[in-house]
Amino acid sequence: MKTSHSLLTVAGLISLGIVTAAAGHFAAAQRGGGIVTTLSPRSVVVRNDAEFREAVRRAQPGMVIRIESGQYGGDVWIENLHGREDAPVVIEGADPQNPPLFAGGTTGWQISEGSYFVLRYLRFRGQKVNGLNIDDGGSFDTPTHHIRLEHVVVEDVGPVGNYDGIKLSGVTDFVVADCRIEGWGGQAVDMVGCHRGVLERCLFKGKKGFSQDTGPQAKGGSTQIVIRQCRFVDAAKRCVQLGGSTGLAFFRPRGVLYEAKDLLVEDCLFVGGEAAVSFVGVDGAVFRHNTIIRPQIWVARILQETREPGFVPSRNGVFERNLIVFRSDLRDFVNVGPYTAPETFRFAENWWFCEDRPAASRPRLPVPESGGIYGQDPRLRQVAEDRWVVENPAARNFGVRQNP
Repeated sequence: MKTSHSLLTVAGLISLGIVTAAAGHFAAAQRGGGIVTTLSPRSVVVRNDAEFREAVRRAQPGMVIRIESGQYGGDVWIENLHGREDAPVVIEGADPQNPPLFAGGTTGWQISEGSYFVLRYLRFRGQKVNGLNIDDGGSFDTPTHHIRLEHVVVEDVGPVGNYDGIKLSGVTDFVVADCRIEGWGGQAVDMVGCHRGVLERCLFKGKKGFSQDTGPQAKGGSTQIVIRQCRFVDAAKRCVQLGGSTGLAFFRPRGVLYEAKDLLVEDCLFVGGEAAVSFVGVDGAVFRHNTIIRPQIWVARILQETREPGFVPSRNGVFERNLIVFRSDLRDFVNVGPYTAPETFRFAENWWFCEDRPAASRPRLPVPESGGIYGQDPRLRQVAEDRWVVENPAARNFGVRQNP
């Protein structure tokens, strides 16, 4: 478990860094007549597409761009968006209760090559390919880094095919917090060659008519990604995908022989979906203290989709202290595919309850479980669509340790 403790330390440092750097209060002096209205020497308010595009073109470290409520067009291209550690660029909705909506287009925003910026209180809807795309511009040695997305809503992307809510390629040292993604084609958050990232307190919700292949996915050589305190409601075929399938030319760094490594998923709630978690070509991942309610087909999957010479088999997964409530029509507990190493996985101290046949609660697993609890009702009670509480005191140390 040394890996998971180090991941938590990294996550804590990331969370503290950009949040502090991005905090600030801005004067309300105004100037009319120009493309933008100035609040202070480094703060501007924009009210239409032309003003917004001009403001981001001129963005400098320490600038705050505040976007008034209303509807704006998609297909916004932003390049070389660089702040500094002590002076990030902040782009935000002026009214957090009524964020600006960027509607339509192929991609809502594409940001290529950036550092030290914050996006918050924004909405994206109805894009054909990606709601929000942030990447390194194809320059693999100079990743986009130290960014934070918070209170961003992405809806109705796709609807069918490899079209993502949020796509991150070659991004390091990042946080995605308090975001909501509903209705997408491919991945809710697709991370390709991303490192030292945190997704926390986000809601992923599926919609009819959208293919929703996976929720968050970390692949293409990604490492040290933490997904915590998130909620998944009928979210995807694979609600969380640890690893995946990536063309070798897109791996960051080049030449690694795993899709992902050193990943952690904890304190998340999964309601429905075909499978809560899939380990795919991964070399070390921990899935712990999660609550899984009525998965449709499997609880977990161990798969291998990249089979290049020397590529590691999916291995070294940990599944522990989770609370799983399921029905007897579950196809299987863990789906194990070929070319994997299920014998390297560890299952420990999980609470399993089959709600329609308690006597059938003991799962069939690829390796023996240590310390499992079977057939005892945790007495889950639903208090909202994405909120459940455990009323059996004995079960409160299993699954989510606090409601996300």
